[in-house]
Amino acid sequence: REGFELGVCPPKVLYQQGDNGERLEPIEEVVVEVDDEYSGAVINKLAERKAIMTDMQPAAETGRTRISLECPTRGLLGYRSIFFTDTRGTGIMTRAFKGYEPYKGDLDNIRKGVLVSMKTGPTTTYSLGKLQPRGELFLGAGVEVYPGMIIGEHSRENDLEVNPIEAKQLTNMRAAGSDEKVNLTPPRVFSLEEMIPYMLQDEMVEVTPTTMRLRKQILDSNLRKRKEKK
Repeated sequence: REGFELGVCPPKVLYQQGDNGERLEPIEEVVVEVDDEYSGAVINKLAERKAIMTDMQPAAETGRTRISLECPTRGLLGYRSIFFTDTRGTGIMTRAFKGYEPYKGDLDNIRKGVLVSMKTGPTTTYSLGKLQPRGELFLGAGVEVYPGMIIGEHSRENDLEVNPIEAKQLTNMRAAGSDEKVNLTPPRVFSLEEMIPYMLQDEMVEVTPTTMRLRKQILDSNLRKRKEKK
């Protein structure tokens, strides 16, 4: 990375073709050990990712449960950080390749949409404060952004184009409530290892010697919409 810039696209699962022409995908055996209170959340999240539970029993440690599942590899991409969040960092997960099996079906909305910048310039506290209710931010104030750059995760399934550089209009008049202090929640910071599985197929990571940015592969909003319609 010294002195170079590069773009990293999301990982793709390698499929195979069966004897009868059907599509086969890699399946992994997953064993998780979690506190009893978190087992429901873990099972639900993995079920959304086409996992099938094969065994569930008390773990050696009191108050913990050991769950065995079989899950497509594509369903496990990006799940590691979600698993540790759901189990408050106390969960243990091991994975092992099992083999190729018939395609399990499409995954629906396993990740929410993103907040995409539509302007160029430095982000402002005023603008980010208005965007906070829309989702989780990935950056703070004073960060240079450009159209197509991802600045946060939307609270809904669709992507949302936003203006994170809007400045507060200054006037000579004072009004009640106009000078409220904006408190920004600390942004979510990704490592490169966390960014790669987080991405969807129309996104990429821009890696430079000084920073890493999530962005859309097609920066122009109109071109993105045109491609989605095709």
